Amino acid sequence: MEGSKYGKYIVTDLIVPEEKRKIETAYSSYARRILWMDENVVQGAFHMNTAWYLRAAETLEDRPHVHDADEIIGFFGNDPDHPYDLGAEIEMWLEDEKHVITRSALLFVPAGMKHCPLILRRVDRPVFHFTTVPGGRYIKED
Repeated sequence: MEGSKYGKYIVTDLIVPEEKRKIETAYSSYARRILWMDENVVQGAFHMNTAWYLRAAETLEDRPHVHDADEIIGFFGNDPDHPYDLGAEIEMWLEDEKHVITRSALLFVPAGMKHCPLILRRVDRPVFHFTTVPGGRYIKED
């Protein structure tokens, strides 16, 4: 918001980090990124990524990894009359446990917890997905 003192804190256009632009073709085969925020987009911001999952696929999060910060991962169905019906089946691994998610869900992943792969087993209608990490950037360690 040009000329505004606080407009710099409002993000309405997608600004994809360089490292994510390299994988955009593969990512767009199953998802559409909506908005991204981190310290490179807004000085002082923590990481948040939002997307629509559109079709079944083995995602680019195909190997277990950890972060040095906590993470929250969200999956939401898009039927306002049935908000908990995900309209999809998502396989998500936490440590060595497989979880099959079929309802809207928030996952808390403590710092250091191994998580993934994340597999979109079935997507009947788009699923709103987000990740947020309190660090200034999304950094994962294999």
